[in-house]
Amino acid sequence: MFDNLTERFSSVIKTLRGEARLTESNIKDALREVRMALIEADVALPAIKTFIERVKERAVGHEVMDKLSPGQALVGVVHEELVAIMGGDKAEINLNVTPPAVILMAGLQGAGKTTSSGKLAKWLMEQKKKKVLLVSCDVYRPAAIEQLALLAEQTGADFFSAKTGQKPAEISTAALDFARKHHHDVIIVDTAGRLGIDEAMMQEISQLEQLLKPAETFFVVDAMQGQDAVNTAKAFSEALPLTGVILTKLDGDARGGAALSVRHVTGKPIKFAGVAEKLTGLEPFHPDRMASRILGMGDVLGLIEEAQRSSDQKDAERLMKKMKSGKGFDLNDFQQQFQQMKKMGGMSAMLDKLPRQLSQAAQNMNVDETVINRTDGIINSMTPQERAKPEIIKASRKRRIAAGSGVTVQEVNRLLTQFEQARKMMKMMNKGGMAKMMRAVKGMLPGMR
Repeated sequence: MFDNLTERFSSVIKTLRGEARLTESNIKDALREVRMALIEADVALPAIKTFIERVKERAVGHEVMDKLSPGQALVGVVHEELVAIMGGDKAEINLNVTPPAVILMAGLQGAGKTTSSGKLAKWLMEQKKKKVLLVSCDVYRPAAIEQLALLAEQTGADFFSAKTGQKPAEISTAALDFARKHHHDVIIVDTAGRLGIDEAMMQEISQLEQLLKPAETFFVVDAMQGQDAVNTAKAFSEALPLTGVILTKLDGDARGGAALSVRHVTGKPIKFAGVAEKLTGLEPFHPDRMASRILGMGDVLGLIEEAQRSSDQKDAERLMKKMKSGKGFDLNDFQQQFQQMKKMGGMSAMLDKLPRQLSQAAQNMNVDETVINRTDGIINSMTPQERAKPEIIKASRKRRIAAGSGVTVQEVNRLLTQFEQARKMMKMMNKGGMAKMMRAVKGMLPGMR
């Protein structure tokens, strides 16, 4: 995500090395590169114009502080303006109404409304402890209702089944009445989309908005649509009293234009971002963290929060005790770390939130997701005794484990070597040998060579 934009920003920073201060001349050259980077990222031209003007106004004559290069000084200004153009402070979801709070999902067909409805239901249930009802008013798209019903089943949310032949207005009012009677906190209404903006679609969703008086009316937009997404956002914001935006498919090959444009065009905050296909792949949108990722600084806070959400507290405490004592770390613990990684979206999702230099270093070590997955299979082919005491795994056991997991004996040997390196690292951490530990990291993970 944002790879090209990040690369261009890094190049701009390098060109300012050696300068004593930020001047109109060197800023002009740097901002020309920034402008081209934003155009290539498919950012809306009005947003680019505003952004460049604000950065130039703040940066020209900016004195470079001690221990701060002109490039770093410009990064500070650019970061603050990126945050501003994406909305400034994080915008919270509004549930401060008499229950049930209605959330209306609007957008074009294919933008990800139905999937986002399911993800949002899961997030509300897990993070806000709300009782959620999902309802589909998409009576036109084949299997749309069945898709939302399946998502409700997978997330554990309740689902309101419409009767054949009912109109969207009838479905939504009946669902609202059902939600009141059954004490739901939130009702999420998935509306019909079209392949393009048309008058009938706008009239239908406007009618739903007037009937339901939603606490939130979200515009769901595909981040990969770039400039087209911005044009669609403008049309929806003119037709509906939008309260926020959900930006989907931000984990795809997105150039980033929609993330940097949609707030400027609609005036409405991005409240959530779809960052993975799985049902947990919806996150509150933090403009400051996104700006850091665009500038190659990563989102370490987001990575920590994801780890906390996906980890079992008791398992984490048990592992921490082993790390402190330097004893007892076995293959069960080793396997647990990779299962944790999978819950967090895999290695690629983790790398995306690391600072650019660390991410590139890990990529240069050839992190292989398939090898990580294979590790799980090898450990599962071991007996409980073998996992607890890896030292007993000799030649005959290795052959059996290799046959059971469909790999070669050499791969079993490689896994055992990597485990030993990880165990040594635990001992180093216990003795305070951080430098030694960092040298050991490269060989610790399966797939790193």
